[in-house]
Amino acid sequence: MVRSVAIIGAGVSGLASIKSCLEEGLEPTCFEKSDDIGGLWRFTESPEECRASIYPSVFTNSCKEMMCYPDFPFPEDFPNYMHNTKLQEYIKMYAKHFDLVKYIQFKVRNYNLTNR
Repeated sequence: MVRSVAIIGAGVSGLASIKSCLEEGLEPTCFEKSDDIGGLWRFTESPEECRASIYPSVFTNSCKEMMCYPDFPFPEDFPNYMHNTKLQEYIKMYAKHFDLVKYIQFKVRNYNLTNR
């Protein structure tokens, strides 16, 4: 019997959770209220209801060696401290490399997890 797991949010941690579930033989479904991955690192021009956002000028304050997924290092040509757009690019590369997007349901506003 395969066990189902609900993951809330397709940010950095949500994507890592999807991957970990798959490695353990679990069946993850990630519920994301927006229309894209990236969580707090995804900049949007207009504010979204109930979602914190970053400024368009935000750079990371940790070096890329400390911020990377352990099994997916940043490309060598990425700067050590990067603009949010580069980090978002990396997050998308990670999701694509491990084929994680197919486990995400986008634009989900209410999480009714009963009877799953």
